[in-house]
Amino acid sequence: MEIFISELGDAAKKVVLVGKLDIDGAAAIESRLANLASAKDNIVIDMSKVAFIASIGLRHLVMTAKAVARNAGKMLLLDPNPLVTEVLEISGLQGILPIVRSEQEALAALRK
Repeated sequence: MEIFISELGDAAKKVVLVGKLDIDGAAAIESRLANLASAKDNIVIDMSKVAFIASIGLRHLVMTAKAVARNAGKMLLLDPNPLVTEVLEISGLQGILPIVRSEQEALAALRK
């Protein structure tokens, strides 16, 4: 799993994940997501290049989202592929891990 971090305007940190969010992938991003979550920024995680997500990956995303919320921020998932979207929807975590389909939609959601 690769992770790239940039700015999404002045509204959020944009995190691009590339690869499989399985046990190895989750371990590879755990500390970087934890550091971002403690920075009191909104986070948009681009999931478009995540080919697979396991329960441990969901766990890390939920933990990050909860930490961001504790700091009065928001975390959004940007454009996961259909397979990953299905896993996210079946898990029933849309309230904690909202999905947006474009950066414009993400920016609008962050302004609410």
